[in-house]
Amino acid sequence: MIVIPAVDIRRGKCVQLVHGRPGTDKYYGDPVETAKRWEEEGARTLHIVDIDAALGDGENFGVVRQIAKEVSIPIQFGGGIRDQAYAKRALDYGVERVIFGSAAIEDPNVVTKTVQEYGKERVMVALDSANGMVVVRGWRKKTERKAVDVIRRFEKGVFGFLVTDVDREGEMAGVDIGEFEGIVRSTDARICASGGISSPRDIKALRDIGVWGCVVGKALYEGRISPLQLRNP
Repeated sequence: MIVIPAVDIRRGKCVQLVHGRPGTDKYYGDPVETAKRWEEEGARTLHIVDIDAALGDGENFGVVRQIAKEVSIPIQFGGGIRDQAYAKRALDYGVERVIFGSAAIEDPNVVTKTVQEYGKERVMVALDSANGMVVVRGWRKKTERKAVDVIRRFEKGVFGFLVTDVDREGEMAGVDIGEFEGIVRSTDARICASGGISSPRDIKALRDIGVWGCVVGKALYEGRISPLQLRNP
């Protein structure tokens, strides 16, 4: 399992939100310098999300592009990637993998077409889950679909799935192991877990159930998880 630091970007700054809600913003400085720091601390991959783009409130692609220039480790990038043109721009500018969220639910063909052009290793699907159901459009619109149903649709055709427990996102209240274990047991696809991860114990629990990776955000920025975990999960 790999531990992946989150570099979420809002208004040009590194940020963490609670439950993905605007107004809960807490800022942590310059995203480019932050990304370089996590690489120096031993991160093997970076997870970058353009929060403004996810919320339909502008974009920070220039910052993402600069991070891609400044670091040498792979970047998985999501937030507002809703068409093939934007995915192509990111992949051509050095992002290792793009992450489709809302588009995978609302226009699955955009995922298929991007995979056809770039290969499955460069495409992930993000599933944000609130009260057991997938939410889209910056976590504001609830669907009637469960994460496992969407995984079955794409599991043979993409690199893997980022599954975020929005109910616990940013709370540092601990991970819902039961939810992730059920997802892992339902598929052979790579699962990257996010949401509620607050301690080395959570990381170990996720590793023990067989997730491919986990994304850590606020707990890393607030010092509850040591950067050493990036090297030795």
